[in-house]
Amino acid sequence: MALSACLAWPAQAADLRIFAAASLQGPLDVITKEWSQDVAVSYGGSGTLARQISLGAPADAVILANAQWADWLVDQGHIAGPARPVLSNQLVLIGPSGAAPLPAPDAGALMARLGDGRMAMGQHMSVPAGIYAHAWLSHINAWTTLRPHLAETENVRAALALVARGEAPLGVVYASDAGASDGVDILWHIPTDTHPPIRYPALAITPAGAAFLDHLATRTDLFVAAGFKALP
Repeated sequence: MALSACLAWPAQAADLRIFAAASLQGPLDVITKEWSQDVAVSYGGSGTLARQISLGAPADAVILANAQWADWLVDQGHIAGPARPVLSNQLVLIGPSGAAPLPAPDAGALMARLGDGRMAMGQHMSVPAGIYAHAWLSHINAWTTLRPHLAETENVRAALALVARGEAPLGVVYASDAGASDGVDILWHIPTDTHPPIRYPALAITPAGAAFLDHLATRTDLFVAAGFKALP
């Protein structure tokens, strides 16, 4: 049986406690239900999860969406490394369902589509999807123009929700997030050479967590079906 929470330490006792990036929720929920023990999963932004672990939050394993946060946990002595990269993903530009495609947009095209609205994305200093989005906007020389017109969120699923509800005309999320919602369409697949490689590093904190991560590595097919990319 799986329990899940967002941006909070697991509130109920469980045999296994996992911290995971919010974008992993769908396939990871399936895997936790397969597990022979009760699993409590806390989903959230990678920066928030890493800081919670540094403050002593109880967890058996953590799966983040950015190697820098995993490296920080190891370098600060909170978790013994090394991290194991388990998945990759694709960054995409989205709009509400039915929105017209926006191929190879520049700052002008993005601003024209936004109008008086804002672009939803993860916080560019802490949320991995926001860090990647910042890199892309900088690469196309659009960051300075777009920054005052952003709606930065605490995790990527919150950015997805803003676009799905029609509260933001544009958003930057992972392809796996876009595929999980009927309320958005992908307007542009952001080229992978415009931002750092997207990697999901996993860290075991206890032997039970290591066993769970070993099982997760055998079920990457679930993540691929949900829009993630497998690593060699």
